[in-house]
Amino acid sequence: MELLLLGLVAALAWKIYQLWRNPHDAPLRSVTLCLACAALSYPVAMPGGASGIDTVAGHGVAKLLQNVLLVVAVYFLMCFYLYSAADEQRGRRRAHKEAVVVVVVAVAISVAAVTVPHEVFAGSFSTADMTIPQIAFFYAGAGLYLMYALGMACLWTRRYARMSRPPHSTGLWMAAVGLGTMATACAIRAVIVAVRWANVDVPKPLMASVALLLVVSIMLFAAGITYSGARARIISLRLWLQHRRDHRRLGPLWELLAETYPENVLRPASGAARDRWRARGVHRRYHRRIVEIRDGLLHISPHLLDGGDGTLNTSTSSAELAARLRQASTRTGEGSLTPRRAVPLAMALGSDRKADVRQLVAISDALGEGS
Repeated sequence: MELLLLGLVAALAWKIYQLWRNPHDAPLRSVTLCLACAALSYPVAMPGGASGIDTVAGHGVAKLLQNVLLVVAVYFLMCFYLYSAADEQRGRRRAHKEAVVVVVVAVAISVAAVTVPHEVFAGSFSTADMTIPQIAFFYAGAGLYLMYALGMACLWTRRYARMSRPPHSTGLWMAAVGLGTMATACAIRAVIVAVRWANVDVPKPLMASVALLLVVSIMLFAAGITYSGARARIISLRLWLQHRRDHRRLGPLWELLAETYPENVLRPASGAARDRWRARGVHRRYHRRIVEIRDGLLHISPHLLDGGDGTLNTSTSSAELAARLRQASTRTGEGSLTPRRAVPLAMALGSDRKADVRQLVAISDALGEGS
């Protein structure tokens, strides 16, 4: 339960952040409310939370509140798809009709719960006396609505998954499997209620397996709806770390060229101190350093050419290039004239931008080792 609650809270936190950035997004608001109701239902179901609520509000209130929260959660899940439909007005009208159904179900199971003695309503699904009509109706009514709403959401999710491409389709398929499994578990629980209402015993391992199936399917659903966003953040974090690392490793080469040609150093952007750890600031400093190094190499390149044909031997090692750069910087500092016209040295170091940066980093590392 604790692991499931942690997963739901993490998913909810991510959706709250997205909703804060885009508060007028109705589908996103529906998903956030769905996760909020689901996350609230689990502390209510835990022994400590249930006993606390029952002590304050009366015995059995925690169980009723948990089931109402779950019913409302799947309603908001349906609203996500209804608000995402191409015909927004039609989807909104369908959402209003579904809200009436939710209210009817919530009122019906509430009436069933309050019309039995508190001691009869005690216990869990596996220990409740299903031969009492109100108890059977309570569990069957909530379970059948959950099965209906989750089944519809599964069908809609599969439809969107077929129309999407990775990585979005991957997350949608995970969510669809989770929803389908939850609907199946709810259907099995409805059958169990019917069997126990007929005063037939159901093996406890079977009921425990259904409960475990529900937990796993909910976690899979939560993972699916956060998959694409989490994957994008992981890729962004990897790029952030790489740019920070390359920016630091390019330091020796940048310092040599900045000392030789200080006019190539660009003015820092406003608020650079505040952006020191932000992704935007890190990327900005990284790209600015690359530009400043390219400009410096363009100015110093004539001092590094091999012969009179105005070319550079691309097989020259990074260590040798680093030594030439140090010598050329010294000559430039002594006021020597440029022997030939400038050439785009940086373009000769790699076949593409990534290879170019790798070569620049290798030269900078060689400069750092030789200093």
